[in-house]
Amino acid sequence: MAKTKRRSVLKLAGGAAMGGMAGILATGRTPAYAQQKTVHWLKWVDFVPATDQMFRRELVPQAEKELGMKINLETVNGNDLQPRITAGIQSGSGADIIMSFNSYTHLYANSVVDMGPLAEEVGKREGGIYKYAQAICSNGKGVYMGMPWAVIGGMIAYRKSWLDEVGATKFPDTWESYRDVAKKLKAKGRPFGQTLGHTFGDAPGFTYPYMWSWGGKEVEADGKTVVINSKETVESVKFMTGLWKDGMDEGGLAWDDTNNNRAFLSQTIAATLNGASIYIESLRKPDQYKTEKGEPLNKDILHAPLPKGPAGQFGFHLLQSNMVMKYSKNQDAAKQFLTWLHQEANYRKFFESQKGFATPCTAKWEEDKLWDVDPVMTPYKVAAKLGQAPGFAGPPDAKAQEGLSKYIITDMYAKAVQGMPAEESVKWAESELKKIYVA
Repeated sequence: MAKTKRRSVLKLAGGAAMGGMAGILATGRTPAYAQQKTVHWLKWVDFVPATDQMFRRELVPQAEKELGMKINLETVNGNDLQPRITAGIQSGSGADIIMSFNSYTHLYANSVVDMGPLAEEVGKREGGIYKYAQAICSNGKGVYMGMPWAVIGGMIAYRKSWLDEVGATKFPDTWESYRDVAKKLKAKGRPFGQTLGHTFGDAPGFTYPYMWSWGGKEVEADGKTVVINSKETVESVKFMTGLWKDGMDEGGLAWDDTNNNRAFLSQTIAATLNGASIYIESLRKPDQYKTEKGEPLNKDILHAPLPKGPAGQFGFHLLQSNMVMKYSKNQDAAKQFLTWLHQEANYRKFFESQKGFATPCTAKWEEDKLWDVDPVMTPYKVAAKLGQAPGFAGPPDAKAQEGLSKYIITDMYAKAVQGMPAEESVKWAESELKKIYVA
């Protein structure tokens, strides 16, 4: 064994100590061996409070223990996610993982990390990723701008007994019968409720399928030719103005995605497009939410899809994915955390806490026993399979997302119900879409 002189050891130790300290002082960071990886995950405030509680109390601590990293979970109102994404990209700093709604993935494609390997792995393991999620989260060539997380299905929540009182033994399945029932209920002080505001979920979730059901569309399949100014779209706008006056809570123009929940639970509206959060909240607090007869409100709530129009029946459901940002200095750790989250045992905790509010993006979960527990929730299980993406008949690309983010379709209807002639509101929408697709 070679001998080392004491002076040499001291010299080496001293040099290392001085060099190390100088390095620390220069960088302002502790030595690498003393650092713990931290992943900052920014997501929406879940409409099922039990889920966020589960993350903070159970799943995040478990991930930290098993992965040996710190998970900084931050939740914000869903309407605040896009401004945070934009600010992070512009500043080059922010959360490592950010929840994406719909086609934010395409809009910010150049600023996110490819999640294709994880998506492929999960898809193979779980019976394939639904085409709806593939179209929104990937470029069609194997690159995933976001890792598909869940689809928040949109269905009409309605008061069964109130509809029975006006002779509607089932929820109306055409827009004409929908208007007729809504008119009868509004006369009794129980209108239908719907937002036409700038809010991420319920407004576009209503206006896009409504337009499609009349035969209206933004662009042709080429994704370039704007065709919204059509007879079908104009007819849909004219019908909406009458529907709004006859049967809707006219204050809905200013609602966000929480106002209709509160209106329904306070029993001022008879029906509204929503995720399952209204029903789940009524289950969670049966003693607080009761009918006018003193019975649990949850016993009087059912769900139904949006009605059909001349061109068919459609749905547009909020798709959530998680994007790993390119500016992140913790990309590998972020990928590791998402891989861990998508392990079946871990994802199941999320899925079961949602009680059907969120539908997984892979086929495997469609047959899960959870859907058999409560028949009221069963209609939501196929949301991810049947959703149609914004931008139809074109692709759900960055241009489609820009139109969605600017609320052009929603505003087209909002302007009309506030007094703008139908033809003028459609021409306005056409002009706005051409700024995106033709410019």
